[in-house]
Amino acid sequence: MKKFRKVLDGLTTSSPAGVGGSSSCASAAGTPTAGPSPREIDVAETLTSESFQICKTVRHGFPCQPTALAFDPVQKLLAIGSRSGGVRILGRPGVDCYCQHESGAAVLQLQFLINEGALVTACADDTLHLWNLRQKRPAILHSLKFNRERITFCHLPFQSKWLYVGTERGNTHIANIESFILSGYVIMWNKAIELATKTHPGPVVHLSDSPKDEGKLLIGFESGTVVMWDLRAKKADFRIHYDEAIHSVSWHHEGKQFMCSHSDGSLTVWNLRNTARPVQVTFPHGKTQRDGRKESCKPILKVEYKMSRNSSEPFVIFSGGLSYDKASRRPTLTIMHGKAITVLEMDHPIVEFMVLCDTPYPNEVQEPYAAVVLLEKDLVVVDLTQSNFPIFENPYPMDIHESPVTCTAYFADCPPDIIPVLYSIGAKHKKTGYSHKEWPVSGGTWTLGSQTYPEIILTGHADGTIKFWDATAMTLQMLYKLKTSKVFEKPKAVEGGRGAELGEEDPYAVQMLSWCPHSRLLCVVGISANLILYRFSKHDANTNITVLEVRLQCEVEEVISPSDTENTPCLSDPSGHSPQPPPSPRSNTPDSARDSIPCLKVKDRTIRMPPGYQAELVVQLLWVDGEPPQPITSLDINSAYGLLALGNCNGLAVVDYIQRTVLLCMSTLELYGAADPFQRLTRSPRKSRQSTPDFCMRGLSNFYSDSKKRIRTSYQSLTELSDNQVSMDAERSKSPTSESRENSFSRSRSSSVSSIDRDTKEAVTALQFGESYGRKTDALPTPCLWVGTSLGLVLLIPMSIPTDDQERQEEPVTMAPTGTVLMLKGSVLRFGFLDLRGAVISAPYEVWRDPNAQEDPERPRKRKLVNFSPSSSQENCGEGHLAVVCSERQAVVFLMPAQVCLHVHNITEASFVLRADLVSFCNSVCLACFCANGHVMTLSLPSLRPLLDVNYLPLTDMRIARTFCFTNGGQALYLSSPTEIQRITYSQEMCDNLQDLLGELFTPIETPEAQNRGFLKGFFGGNTQTFDREELFGEAAAGKASRSLAQHIPGQAGMEGMKAAAGGAVGELARARIALDERGQRLGELEERTALLMTSAETFSKHAHELMLKCKDKKWYQF
Repeated sequence: MKKFRKVLDGLTTSSPAGVGGSSSCASAAGTPTAGPSPREIDVAETLTSESFQICKTVRHGFPCQPTALAFDPVQKLLAIGSRSGGVRILGRPGVDCYCQHESGAAVLQLQFLINEGALVTACADDTLHLWNLRQKRPAILHSLKFNRERITFCHLPFQSKWLYVGTERGNTHIANIESFILSGYVIMWNKAIELATKTHPGPVVHLSDSPKDEGKLLIGFESGTVVMWDLRAKKADFRIHYDEAIHSVSWHHEGKQFMCSHSDGSLTVWNLRNTARPVQVTFPHGKTQRDGRKESCKPILKVEYKMSRNSSEPFVIFSGGLSYDKASRRPTLTIMHGKAITVLEMDHPIVEFMVLCDTPYPNEVQEPYAAVVLLEKDLVVVDLTQSNFPIFENPYPMDIHESPVTCTAYFADCPPDIIPVLYSIGAKHKKTGYSHKEWPVSGGTWTLGSQTYPEIILTGHADGTIKFWDATAMTLQMLYKLKTSKVFEKPKAVEGGRGAELGEEDPYAVQMLSWCPHSRLLCVVGISANLILYRFSKHDANTNITVLEVRLQCEVEEVISPSDTENTPCLSDPSGHSPQPPPSPRSNTPDSARDSIPCLKVKDRTIRMPPGYQAELVVQLLWVDGEPPQPITSLDINSAYGLLALGNCNGLAVVDYIQRTVLLCMSTLELYGAADPFQRLTRSPRKSRQSTPDFCMRGLSNFYSDSKKRIRTSYQSLTELSDNQVSMDAERSKSPTSESRENSFSRSRSSSVSSIDRDTKEAVTALQFGESYGRKTDALPTPCLWVGTSLGLVLLIPMSIPTDDQERQEEPVTMAPTGTVLMLKGSVLRFGFLDLRGAVISAPYEVWRDPNAQEDPERPRKRKLVNFSPSSSQENCGEGHLAVVCSERQAVVFLMPAQVCLHVHNITEASFVLRADLVSFCNSVCLACFCANGHVMTLSLPSLRPLLDVNYLPLTDMRIARTFCFTNGGQALYLSSPTEIQRITYSQEMCDNLQDLLGELFTPIETPEAQNRGFLKGFFGGNTQTFDREELFGEAAAGKASRSLAQHIPGQAGMEGMKAAAGGAVGELARARIALDERGQRLGELEERTALLMTSAETFSKHAHELMLKCKDKKWYQF
């Protein structure tokens, strides 16, 4: 524990030389007053650098750009590979693991070692990897890099340690899974096909061993050639040549026939007794035309051929195969069962599908019960046990990207009652028609950790929806969904005048969120320069939405004529009285079609609102003189005060949502008054105005300086799902105001008179309500509004708010800027307040009460306010407090009310801060920052001592910049891809306990016994023939492969280490039983060979004796 003592002297430390290098922090606030008497502030800071460590915790959402799928039928685990080299392993809800290949190469194929706790991945860089799943954080055990051939297909037989690898050249190699070394046994393409064939058969697209005989390997080539290779004899049993290219092959479980899918949309069935021609050729979706020919169809990419015990008819399930004439139809999965053909239309293209069966043995009746369909943007599981084939309700949060995510908010340690309430409301609107059976992917184990607290994540989307997610205990489950678009009328497709141009794409996109879990108030800022206030209610209601229209404009005439008064912004009354909102120009402006109109029209009729969040108030910024309103850049709401504040690059507006009035509507320059440190003059409006309203929809970056534009780009790039990098020059060219700015990315953000002259717009970038001191002379704290701007200036606006409920409904709230100005480097991002002991001062709030609940007329309900009481009753109210202000470059701690700068820390010079938050952490508090160069930093409070600085996340995508957010408890999140949320922690304690919070992937389960292992079948011999692959593929028999063919790269541990680490008596018993079966089988084979040898010896002895007797009495000359 270290104590920081600092003697405060208002006369010497108020100089801002260490803050911004400009004039005094207090000089703009009026005549400096005498500072507080010298005294000591003792703050015990408990946080040290050892308290911090950053690491990823869990990833939620649908894997972005999926490429491969695999399933373990015994462990009930599902694996999904992606184009970026990621692998997601899913089990029961709570069991969700993410692995990443360091190379970043796309995953081509996945193969589980069934019930062994391991996974083989084949990547696009021609590398095989073996992952150990017997630990909560899977790791690579071995890697095998092919140098001369490209991997196209892999096949691992059940309970085998030999992996068949097909290549682009048509060769088939065999790798040992335990050692990850290639065998010398190779099936060359020229030996597999007929020697008379002059053309190359193409890459290997299929490999599988016969269910009847493991010593027979079926090899499918892309050109249409299929070869049955006898592994023992090292020759082909038969060869099939078909005119159409092959995409997949599927065996019948008896091993007597197999089915192929082809590029012309046909399915062929081949019988092993007669391979000269197919037994059956069908075009499931190809109709016969008038001329007798089949219409052309799309390729059938995959087919599955399964049998069920309850029916003699097989299940034939395939993807694709539709006719080209039906190009408008969506992707389909077709299920053929007997004469019934069911076509399931999917919302997205099918990447891969897999049929789930009861048994892992390929030579048994498969009994399919579900089909997992991996789409480009969704995961669907179909129930095959019911005739209508319903889908299962997906327990994973796979619909985060249902509409592109535009903003996020993360709240930890929420009130415990908020999650059940949101879930109960959201459950009423869930879809129906799902299968009643349990989710089939049920592997792994997961238990609720001991140290859990309610966590909620909010996501705003491009279509105007807001989703509430339960993020407790490393899980994610949707609680409630809100559609903000229901507040507005649908924009008309064709309409005369400028209003028709407003109907662009995604006009309801959510730009900003502000949510108070205690009062359950929700503020939503839309891209169309509107703000919606929602209240939570458990009851439905029929209400009219109140609309407040606000005119905010930055540039005004130097000399205002009386006729122009209607178009000027509303100024604050110098006497401190609240100004009235300006009259709507709709009624008295003849050119109202081009002036004083909002971007969207709010419904002006009574609306029935279901239980949940109900819209109460809409604040809309209006068009001014033919120019669209600028997007809202900052927002804050306080339920105890009944006020909300919003700002943009033109100015600030404060709304009293209790009395439904606009209290303050001023441009940024007018907020300073005579206290403007730069002494700027207002300018006349620009003569050339924009003729199109694109600025309303695409201008998210127009109020930021150039360095910030690299992150806060236009709206089109914010909602773009592709990962293609957008050049910054192109983004700057979209901005109407970028031409007047400098082109240097590293331009200094320090404010100067010359730069202010070039840029008259100063955006309001940070707002915070709280109990503070508006003036140096204040003895007691009062409600205040802290305002931060893009030029690094901070203003304080004190307010007078009635405390009595009745007076609050009738008496006006008064507020007026005092001219207080504090200065920092860079745009202001965040405010925070601490008491003189270093504890966080929480903002006042009102305890939630249902606005639609029935009231007792004799006992009217009163507002219950927390942390908001008359100043006379506050303890130590005269001591003051500490104000923490963070900008893009600096963090500063001020002592209030003296407005003395205590501590300054220059966070970065080469980059700038994107996100900053005051977070509670280990019974203390710190300042967490995320910079544009990817650094995550934490600073102690109030001393601003650096505790953590890690170059964690290279900023390669603008999505990260707009979605990164911190929360209490040492956690943070960001959108790692357009479809996935990545949660991280910067807490050393959580990193140490992370293993306890994650689920177990592998659980010891005994492998089910094969159905045909009965006594009679074992005695008389079954249909399936087995052979010892070790004798055939081992180094003793096959030799070693060429070293130049593939390179072995050892991982963290070998297979022996993996097996040794596997715990549980059941797992050991299962492995011992398998070993015992193998040993017994080998002993039986040895006994048979010994008996044959003894018989042969006896026969030889008999013949030798007969020959001896015959030749016994003969003379030598008789021979």
